[in-house]
Amino acid sequence: MSFDFDAVVVGAGAVGLACGRALSRRGLSVLVLEREPAIGQGVSSRNSEVIHGGLYYPSGSLKARVCVEGRRALYAFLDSRKVDYRKCGKLVVATDDTEVPRIEAIFEQATANGVEGLEHLTGPQAQSLEPGLAAHAAILSPESGVFDSHGYMLALQGEIEDAGGSVVVSTPFERAEPLPGGGFRVTAGGEGGEGGATLTTALLVTAPGLGAQDVASRIAGYPADRIPAGHYGKGVYFRLTGKAPFERLVYPPPIPGALGTHYRKDLGGQAVFGPDLEYVDGEDYSVDPARAAAFERTIRRFWPGLPEGALTPDYAGIRPKLHGPGEPQPDFQLRGRDDHGLDGLVALFGIESPGLTSSLAIGEAVAEMLTVD
Repeated sequence: MSFDFDAVVVGAGAVGLACGRALSRRGLSVLVLEREPAIGQGVSSRNSEVIHGGLYYPSGSLKARVCVEGRRALYAFLDSRKVDYRKCGKLVVATDDTEVPRIEAIFEQATANGVEGLEHLTGPQAQSLEPGLAAHAAILSPESGVFDSHGYMLALQGEIEDAGGSVVVSTPFERAEPLPGGGFRVTAGGEGGEGGATLTTALLVTAPGLGAQDVASRIAGYPADRIPAGHYGKGVYFRLTGKAPFERLVYPPPIPGALGTHYRKDLGGQAVFGPDLEYVDGEDYSVDPARAAAFERTIRRFWPGLPEGALTPDYAGIRPKLHGPGEPQPDFQLRGRDDHGLDGLVALFGIESPGLTSSLAIGEAVAEMLTVD
């Protein structure tokens, strides 16, 4: 059977573009659909732009594997495409003796995950690296860093297009239906679910971030009971007025459901703190200036020298979570035929942190699911 495209990917964030790149590298004709007027306008543009080492994730989990593999591939990709980054390293800090067992557990988990170069540091050793830091003890992860996530996504788009594929913006996915002989008929670009252009594809990948559940529900034959419940986890960021205090990333021990409010010096040299975590019902990206007080209390645990009134509201991000408040944090979900019963379809759910770091490895995993018998 002849198709308009070998593969259609829904969502032009970092993960969707990485899936498109991986499929293009296998010689397939690829179309990436994006509802927003530009690539990377959702989850991928509202995060910390941190390259994670792979410290936290349970042994044998998909997150652990794709974070470490993705991070290694990401540095090589950024080098080859001249995308800006800074491998600054990360300090995970215990500010008192009660937190030491927690960071020791992180060290053991990171070692099991194959993270390279980890070091135990005493408080004075951590303070010698970062004067002004309050640390009872710390872990140093030298493989962590920050990077230009938009430059990265532009490079992914360029690779797809160089291979003959297309990334089409302002074109929302409307629906898809399996064809009798295999493949899918996809409708995209209509207004409010009506109209739109129709095309056919042999393979379909859905990677729309916050829209994962809605997109899956628009695929005819996708079992409703196989669509996991989704939750919106909002996190806000505050920027420091004044000189950045530390060169390295600084992280406290994780909080339930997230890594917690951390510090980074961005590529422009400014200090940014965040995100916190609040479960919300919709896409509200406002930042309440009153949250600065809670940020100040958290930050002063590891940086007592934070000046009064030095934090200014910056931006907010919303993460597509598969768990609600108080529930255990699940793994990434790459759902193929064995899960939903539809040949040629991989649906992604819950791709939050460390999805950006993991994106190249996720793309390869998806391409392998679709192209290896």
